[in-house]
Amino acid sequence: MNETRWLSLMSRLGFADNLGTYSQLQSKYNEKHRHYHNCSHIKATLDLLGRTQELADDYDSIEIALWFHDAIYKTFSSTNELDSANWAAEFLKENNADSLFIDKVHRLIMVTLHDSEPTDNDEKLIIDIDLSILGCESKLYEQFETWVRREYKLIPSFIYKKRRKEILGRFLDRDRIYSHDYFFETLENSARENLKNAIKKL
Repeated sequence: MNETRWLSLMSRLGFADNLGTYSQLQSKYNEKHRHYHNCSHIKATLDLLGRTQELADDYDSIEIALWFHDAIYKTFSSTNELDSANWAAEFLKENNADSLFIDKVHRLIMVTLHDSEPTDNDEKLIIDIDLSILGCESKLYEQFETWVRREYKLIPSFIYKKRRKEILGRFLDRDRIYSHDYFFETLENSARENLKNAIKKL
């Protein structure tokens, strides 16, 4: 996370600097129970968006969605994405954003729940970015699995393993994990290998 990047986005959107909200987001992403869904994750997704900006139809809507998409993260909550999306929508309304833009940002955050098919280009892009960790180098992927387990450390091992296998298996069952050719060509094969290896170890 980077204050300069935040201020640049606020400027492009025609908003005030909203540094109070920036500080709130930073505080949320620095919560002690987060081992993966933290500031480093947000920075990584924003950096990747920057490197693939030519794929975006509405770059700013994806960027603000990424800033907020894991803002609310409670281990045993089933509404983290919805709560994060609602916070983003409230923030945008307070800054007099256009209703269509607000609705799009809300949808972009909700697709990071990964329980439905994306319907447009930018939804596909934010999903590809959010799932990019699946296709990373194998040692980093193993660390990712360790971070996720730490976030769910209160869940008994046999329950966690069963649930984790189901989640990882659903990604493997897809015809393609990544929608955009750039991500498919660079990450698809390694993501499938990482997922298969992780399932074997559970």
